[in-house]
Amino acid sequence: MSFKNRFNRHDEPTNHAQPNPVIGRAGRPHSGTRDEDLLTPPLPEEVNFTHTDPWRVLRIQSEFVEGFDRLATLGPAITIFGSARTKLDNPMYQAAVETARLLAEEGLAIITGGGPGIMEAGNKGARLGGGVSVGLGIELPFEQGLNSYVDVPVNFRYFFARKTMFVKYAQGFVIFPGGFGTMDELFEAVTLIQTGKVRNFPVILFGADYWRGLVDWLRNTMMNDGKISAADLELLVVSDSPVEVRDLIVAAISNGSWADAKEEAARAVTRQVFQFE
Repeated sequence: MSFKNRFNRHDEPTNHAQPNPVIGRAGRPHSGTRDEDLLTPPLPEEVNFTHTDPWRVLRIQSEFVEGFDRLATLGPAITIFGSARTKLDNPMYQAAVETARLLAEEGLAIITGGGPGIMEAGNKGARLGGGVSVGLGIELPFEQGLNSYVDVPVNFRYFFARKTMFVKYAQGFVIFPGGFGTMDELFEAVTLIQTGKVRNFPVILFGADYWRGLVDWLRNTMMNDGKISAADLELLVVSDSPVEVRDLIVAAISNGSWADAKEEAARAVTRQVFQFE
Protein backbone atom coordinates (compact mmCIF):
# COMPACT_ATOMS: atom_id res chain seq x y z
CA MET A 1 0.00 0.00 0.00
CA SER A 2 1.31 3.42 -0.90
CA PHE A 3 0.70 6.46 1.27
CA LYS A 4 1.52 8.90 -1.52
CA ASN A 5 -2.08 9.71 -2.28
CA ARG A 6 -3.21 10.01 1.31
CA PHE A 7 -1.85 13.53 1.52
CA ASN A 8 -1.84 16.20 -1.15
CA ARG A 9 1.78 16.70 -2.06
CA HIS A 10 1.03 20.38 -2.65
CA ASP A 11 0.45 20.57 1.10
CA GLU A 12 4.08 19.80 1.86
CA PRO A 13 5.95 22.46 3.82
CA THR A 14 6.33 25.46 1.56
CA ASN A 15 10.06 25.68 2.30
CA HIS A 16 10.72 22.22 0.84
CA ALA A 17 13.33 23.49 -1.62
CA GLN A 18 15.03 26.05 0.59
CA PRO A 19 18.78 25.72 1.10
CA ASN A 20 19.91 24.25 4.37
CA PRO A 21 20.91 26.86 6.93
CA VAL A 22 24.00 26.27 9.02
CA ILE A 23 23.81 26.43 12.77
CA GLY A 24 27.13 28.19 13.14
CA ARG A 25 28.51 29.65 16.33
CA ALA A 26 31.96 30.40 14.96
CA GLY A 27 33.12 33.96 15.46
CA ARG A 28 31.05 34.44 18.61
CA PRO A 29 32.46 34.25 22.14
CA HIS A 30 31.37 31.01 23.79
CA SER A 31 28.43 31.67 26.07
CA GLY A 32 26.92 28.19 26.08
CA THR A 33 24.09 26.81 24.01
CA ARG A 34 20.49 27.70 24.85
CA ASP A 35 20.08 24.26 26.44
CA GLU A 36 23.18 24.82 28.57
CA ASP A 37 21.96 28.25 29.62
CA LEU A 38 18.53 26.85 30.50
CA LEU A 39 19.98 24.08 32.66
CA THR A 40 22.38 26.39 34.51
CA PRO A 41 20.98 27.83 37.77
CA PRO A 42 20.68 31.64 37.57
CA LEU A 43 23.20 33.75 39.43
CA PRO A 44 21.95 36.32 41.98
CA GLU A 45 23.45 39.17 39.95
CA GLU A 46 21.49 38.22 36.81
CA VAL A 47 18.92 40.96 37.08
CA ASN A 48 18.39 41.53 33.34
CA PHE A 49 14.96 40.04 32.66
CA THR A 50 15.99 38.86 29.18
CA HIS A 51 18.47 36.51 30.87
CA THR A 52 15.99 34.95 33.28
CA ASP A 53 14.02 31.73 33.06
CA PRO A 54 10.61 33.41 32.56
CA TRP A 55 11.95 35.17 29.46
CA ARG A 56 13.32 31.89 28.13
CA VAL A 57 9.79 30.48 28.18
CA LEU A 58 8.99 32.76 25.25
CA ARG A 59 11.99 31.48 23.30
CA ILE A 60 10.96 27.90 24.03
CA GLN A 61 7.43 28.66 22.93
CA SER A 62 8.72 30.07 19.66
CA GLU A 63 10.59 26.82 18.94
CA PHE A 64 7.45 24.77 19.39
CA VAL A 65 5.45 27.16 17.24
CA GLU A 66 8.02 27.06 14.44
CA GLY A 67 8.31 23.28 14.57
CA PHE A 68 4.54 22.77 14.55
CA ASP A 69 4.12 25.27 11.72
CA ARG A 70 6.81 23.74 9.51
CA LEU A 71 5.76 20.11 9.99
CA ALA A 72 1.97 20.29 10.38
CA THR A 73 1.33 19.30 6.75
CA LEU A 74 4.13 16.76 6.50
CA GLY A 75 1.86 13.72 6.28
CA PRO A 76 2.84 10.22 7.45
CA ALA A 77 6.50 9.99 8.39
CA ILE A 78 9.11 7.76 10.00
CA THR A 79 12.00 8.97 12.12
CA ILE A 80 15.37 7.30 11.58
CA PHE A 81 18.01 7.44 14.31
CA GLY A 82 21.60 6.25 14.43
CA SER A 83 25.16 7.28 14.98
CA ALA A 84 26.59 10.44 13.46
CA ARG A 85 29.94 8.59 13.43
CA THR A 86 28.88 5.98 10.87
CA LYS A 87 31.07 6.25 7.77
CA LEU A 88 29.93 6.03 4.15
CA ASP A 89 31.62 2.65 3.66
CA ASN A 90 29.90 1.12 6.69
CA PRO A 91 27.24 -1.45 5.73
CA MET A 92 24.82 0.25 8.14
CA TYR A 93 25.08 3.48 6.16
CA GLN A 94 23.97 1.70 2.99
CA ALA A 95 21.26 -0.19 4.88
CA ALA A 96 19.88 3.11 6.19
CA VAL A 97 19.88 4.60 2.69
CA GLU A 98 17.98 1.58 1.36
CA THR A 99 15.51 1.51 4.24
CA ALA A 100 14.72 5.19 3.85
CA ARG A 101 14.39 4.83 0.09
CA LEU A 102 11.88 1.99 0.41
CA LEU A 103 9.85 3.91 2.97
CA ALA A 104 9.91 7.07 0.85
CA GLU A 105 8.66 5.13 -2.16
CA GLU A 106 5.62 4.23 -0.05
CA GLY A 107 4.89 7.91 0.43
CA LEU A 108 6.41 8.29 3.87
CA ALA A 109 8.46 11.32 4.78
CA ILE A 110 11.80 10.64 6.49
CA ILE A 111 12.79 12.61 9.58
CA THR A 112 16.31 12.61 10.98
CA GLY A 113 18.45 14.80 13.19
CA GLY A 114 19.91 16.30 10.03
CA GLY A 115 23.52 15.50 10.85
CA PRO A 116 26.12 13.16 9.33
CA GLY A 117 26.35 9.36 9.49
CA ILE A 118 23.06 7.46 9.72
CA MET A 119 21.14 10.75 9.69
CA GLU A 120 22.68 11.67 6.35
CA ALA A 121 21.95 8.17 5.04
CA GLY A 122 18.30 8.50 6.00
CA ASN A 123 17.95 11.84 4.27
CA LYS A 124 19.77 10.54 1.20
CA GLY A 125 17.43 7.55 0.97
CA ALA A 126 14.41 9.82 1.30
CA ARG A 127 15.56 11.89 -1.64
CA LEU A 128 16.37 8.79 -3.73
CA GLY A 129 12.88 7.48 -3.05
CA GLY A 130 11.21 10.73 -4.06
CA GLY A 131 10.07 11.47 -0.53
CA VAL A 132 10.21 14.46 1.77
CA SER A 133 13.57 14.65 3.56
CA VAL A 134 13.37 16.43 6.93
CA GLY A 135 16.32 17.39 9.12
CA LEU A 136 15.76 18.61 12.67
CA GLY A 137 19.03 20.29 13.58
CA ILE A 138 20.24 21.23 17.03
CA GLU A 139 22.46 24.04 18.26
CA LEU A 140 25.70 22.65 19.65
CA PRO A 141 28.74 24.30 21.29
CA PHE A 142 30.72 23.63 18.11
CA GLU A 143 29.81 24.54 14.56
CA GLN A 144 27.16 22.17 13.25
CA GLY A 145 25.34 22.19 9.94
CA LEU A 146 22.74 20.05 8.22
CA ASN A 147 23.70 17.43 5.68
CA SER A 148 23.22 18.19 2.00
CA TYR A 149 20.30 15.78 1.57
CA VAL A 150 17.93 17.72 3.84
CA ASP A 151 15.14 19.46 1.95
CA VAL A 152 13.04 20.62 4.91
CA PRO A 153 15.33 22.05 7.60
CA VAL A 154 14.12 22.99 11.07
CA ASN A 155 16.68 24.18 13.59
CA PHE A 156 16.31 23.96 17.35
CA ARG A 157 18.12 25.39 20.34
CA TYR A 158 16.51 23.09 22.89
CA PHE A 159 16.81 19.31 22.81
CA PHE A 160 13.42 18.73 24.41
CA ALA A 161 11.59 20.79 21.78
CA ARG A 162 13.37 18.90 19.03
CA LYS A 163 12.63 15.53 20.66
CA THR A 164 8.94 16.38 20.72
CA MET A 165 8.96 16.84 16.95
CA PHE A 166 10.68 13.48 16.38
CA VAL A 167 7.76 11.73 18.07
CA LYS A 168 4.81 13.98 17.23
CA TYR A 169 5.23 13.88 13.47
CA ALA A 170 6.33 10.25 13.11
CA GLN A 171 4.32 7.04 12.96
CA GLY A 172 7.28 4.99 14.20
CA PHE A 173 11.03 4.85 14.78
CA VAL A 174 13.72 2.90 12.93
CA ILE A 175 16.81 2.86 15.10
CA PHE A 176 20.19 1.99 13.63
CA PRO A 177 23.35 1.39 15.69
CA GLY A 178 24.21 4.50 17.65
CA GLY A 179 25.49 5.96 20.89
CA PHE A 180 24.06 7.88 23.83
CA GLY A 181 21.74 10.07 21.76
CA THR A 182 20.33 7.04 19.95
CA MET A 183 19.78 5.23 23.27
CA ASP A 184 18.03 8.31 24.61
CA GLU A 185 15.53 8.32 21.76
CA LEU A 186 15.03 4.54 21.93
CA PHE A 187 14.16 4.43 25.61
CA GLU A 188 12.04 7.56 25.46
CA ALA A 189 9.96 5.93 22.72
CA VAL A 190 9.33 2.69 24.61
CA THR A 191 8.54 4.67 27.77
CA LEU A 192 5.95 6.72 25.89
CA ILE A 193 4.40 3.52 24.52
CA GLN A 194 4.52 1.75 27.88
CA THR A 195 2.73 4.64 29.58
CA GLY A 196 0.13 5.14 26.84
CA LYS A 197 1.41 8.47 25.56
CA VAL A 198 1.73 7.17 21.99
CA ARG A 199 -0.06 4.26 20.35
CA ASN A 200 0.43 1.96 17.36
CA PHE A 201 4.04 3.12 17.23
CA PRO A 202 6.51 0.51 15.93
CA VAL A 203 10.06 0.73 17.27
CA ILE A 204 12.42 -1.26 15.06
CA LEU A 205 16.05 -1.91 15.96
CA PHE A 206 18.09 -2.42 12.82
CA GLY A 207 21.15 -4.65 13.08
CA ALA A 208 20.69 -7.78 15.17
CA ASP A 209 24.39 -8.19 15.95
CA TYR A 210 24.67 -4.68 17.34
CA TRP A 211 21.53 -4.83 19.46
CA ARG A 212 21.84 -8.43 20.70
CA GLY A 213 23.88 -7.56 23.78
CA LEU A 214 21.45 -4.84 24.83
CA VAL A 215 18.38 -6.99 24.27
CA ASP A 216 19.97 -9.86 26.18
CA TRP A 217 20.78 -7.52 29.07
CA LEU A 218 17.23 -6.19 29.10
CA ARG A 219 15.92 -9.74 29.25
CA ASN A 220 18.45 -11.38 31.55
CA THR A 221 19.10 -8.51 33.93
CA MET A 222 16.40 -5.88 33.80
CA MET A 223 13.46 -8.24 33.24
CA ASN A 224 14.75 -10.98 35.55
CA ASP A 225 15.12 -8.38 38.28
CA GLY A 226 11.51 -7.34 37.80
CA LYS A 227 12.23 -3.86 36.47
CA ILE A 228 10.42 -4.51 33.17
CA SER A 229 8.08 -7.25 31.97
CA ALA A 230 8.20 -9.68 29.07
CA ALA A 231 5.47 -7.56 27.47
CA ASP A 232 7.76 -4.54 27.54
CA LEU A 233 10.40 -6.43 25.57
CA GLU A 234 7.80 -7.25 22.94
CA LEU A 235 7.66 -3.54 22.09
CA LEU A 236 11.04 -3.88 20.36
CA VAL A 237 11.37 -5.49 16.94
CA VAL A 238 14.83 -6.44 15.69
CA SER A 239 15.47 -6.66 11.95
CA ASP A 240 18.32 -6.94 9.46
CA SER A 241 16.18 -6.35 6.36
CA PRO A 242 15.18 -2.99 4.85
CA VAL A 243 12.31 -4.77 3.09
CA GLU A 244 11.05 -6.25 6.36
CA VAL A 245 11.25 -2.84 8.02
CA ARG A 246 9.21 -1.32 5.22
CA ASP A 247 6.60 -4.07 5.41
CA LEU A 248 6.27 -3.81 9.19
CA ILE A 249 5.81 -0.06 9.08
CA VAL A 250 3.36 -0.17 6.18
CA ALA A 251 1.35 -2.79 8.06
CA ALA A 252 1.32 -0.68 11.22
CA ILE A 253 0.16 2.46 9.42
CA SER A 254 -2.38 0.63 7.27
CA ASN A 255 -3.86 -1.20 10.27
CA GLY A 256 -4.54 1.18 13.12
CA SER A 257 -4.65 -1.71 15.60
CA TRP A 258 -1.51 -3.47 14.37
CA ALA A 259 0.40 -3.04 17.62
CA ASP A 260 -2.55 -2.65 19.99
CA ALA A 261 -2.24 -6.06 21.63
CA LYS A 262 1.49 -5.80 22.32
CA GLU A 263 1.30 -2.21 23.49
CA GLU A 264 -1.73 -2.80 25.70
CA ALA A 265 -0.02 -5.77 27.36
CA ALA A 266 2.89 -3.52 28.33
CA ARG A 267 0.55 -0.80 29.56
CA ALA A 268 -1.45 -3.31 31.61
CA VAL A 269 1.65 -4.28 33.59
CA THR A 270 2.53 -0.62 34.09
CA ARG A 271 -0.95 0.10 35.46
CA GLN A 272 -0.67 -2.81 37.88
CA VAL A 273 2.68 -1.54 39.14
CA PHE A 274 1.14 1.82 39.93
CA GLN A 275 -1.98 0.16 41.30
CA PHE A 276 -4.26 1.77 38.78
CA GLU A 277 -6.29 -1.41 38.44
